[in-house]
Amino acid sequence: MARELDDKATGISSSADEAHIENALGSNAITSDHEAYILQRHGTLDLIPMPSSDPADPLNWPSWKKNLNLALIAFHGLMSTGCAVAVVPAFQTFSRLYHTTLTNASYLGSAQLITLALGPILWVPIANRYGRRPIWLISVIGAGLFNMGCALSQSYGANMACRVMSAFFISPGIAMGQAVVAETFFAHQRASKMGIWALAITLGPPMGPFAAGFIIQHLGWRWMYWVMAILNLGQFVTYLFFGPETLYHRASIVVRFPADSSVLYRQYLRIGRIMPAPLGIKDFVLPFVLLGDPRVLLTVISYSIVFNFVLVLLTVEIPVYFGVLFHLNPQQIGINFLGLLIGCVLGELIGGPLSDFWRNQWIRRTGGKAFAPEQRLWLAYLGYPLSIAGVVIFCVTLAEAKPLHWIITPIVGIAVAGFGTQIITTIVVTYCSDCHPEIKSSAIGVSINFVRCTWGFLGPFWFPHMFGTLGLRRAAALVSCLMIFASLLIVYIHWKYTRMGAAKS
Repeated sequence: MARELDDKATGISSSADEAHIENALGSNAITSDHEAYILQRHGTLDLIPMPSSDPADPLNWPSWKKNLNLALIAFHGLMSTGCAVAVVPAFQTFSRLYHTTLTNASYLGSAQLITLALGPILWVPIANRYGRRPIWLISVIGAGLFNMGCALSQSYGANMACRVMSAFFISPGIAMGQAVVAETFFAHQRASKMGIWALAITLGPPMGPFAAGFIIQHLGWRWMYWVMAILNLGQFVTYLFFGPETLYHRASIVVRFPADSSVLYRQYLRIGRIMPAPLGIKDFVLPFVLLGDPRVLLTVISYSIVFNFVLVLLTVEIPVYFGVLFHLNPQQIGINFLGLLIGCVLGELIGGPLSDFWRNQWIRRTGGKAFAPEQRLWLAYLGYPLSIAGVVIFCVTLAEAKPLHWIITPIVGIAVAGFGTQIITTIVVTYCSDCHPEIKSSAIGVSINFVRCTWGFLGPFWFPHMFGTLGLRRAAALVSCLMIFASLLIVYIHWKYTRMGAAKS
């Protein structure tokens, strides 16, 4: 079934993704001049994918340029999720200001999640034809203007409307970074570089409330939005001068060395369609077609369950429980997110580099045998028990806490959960990209993001009922069972497709 889906999806996106297909031709199709250029630039021909001999090719950029561009799109990803939950420390403020319940106030955060799920479905196919750079620039300008609207809003409805539109414009950052990593880095670097972008996505939920807590406490909630708008303006300036185009069309493997002015034009000044095929409905449905592959669907569901119970549940419940139980102000609530932030950073320091090391060692050990994507899933088994343990520690120790006596143990729990979740994030994102190397990684990114953010949007609607009905301890047991189920999905995919690969070989 997976092979049939590969063929179907490849047929849908063949014209848009011919660069990836042509790269699969390998070094046998290159000329001697092309070979000499690659050896001079990279020092080896053992590269996947094989770059052209064009210096405008993102694969041929110097390392500093690739890493600077990665930093820009990683920060965009952080802003996409960070801005969505930055309002968390202000929930009690909004509840009093708009004369509504704390639950209704929390919708100012969760409403952005469903917009982040749907927005990339529109933005990414356009970027696959007309380039990443125009979308990045439009994205931050639009988000900045609507963040200004939030700062000037006088009612709950106006605040909500501007929040939703701001999320729509910033949403490319949560899905398109995966494609940029695939367009600029080679396969042997992919997990560590993909992990940096994935880490930024994961850091948004703890970083947003952490920083916003100080702003809300000392400057007021409107300044929270003004700071977001200022950051969006800063993103626009940095993209304008330091964000070159990464979408690259290879008409053939052999590309004549162009003049420097041509390189500048194609990377920074070109306006118009880059890929020759016209934009059609098939481009918008491709992410949903990919979800028909059990490898993608089941791994994404597994990851989304963990994401929902760690990044969303903990982010939403910290201000509710810590604010009511310990009577903390917005700044103090924000500081509690530091544990999740530290855990995610440490998780990425392990997950990304270890995944690339595992891949490269496996290839050396097997004498250059092709690396099966399922080999990466071994490392996911580190993440699931840690994520489960962290959520249990958070819930149980918080249940035992005494009113007005803040304790650090729940924060240790969210740090452990964040550590495990970040390992899972990096492995799943890279695995799904490896499953469909011939298809634009942006489509995979949209698939992952749609499931993740949709589940994240639904969570805050039933989390309060779960805790209110079961209490913290029994809720921890329920969450643990669901996360164990999520881990079994990975076990099934790993077992089934490893056996299928062995049977074919």
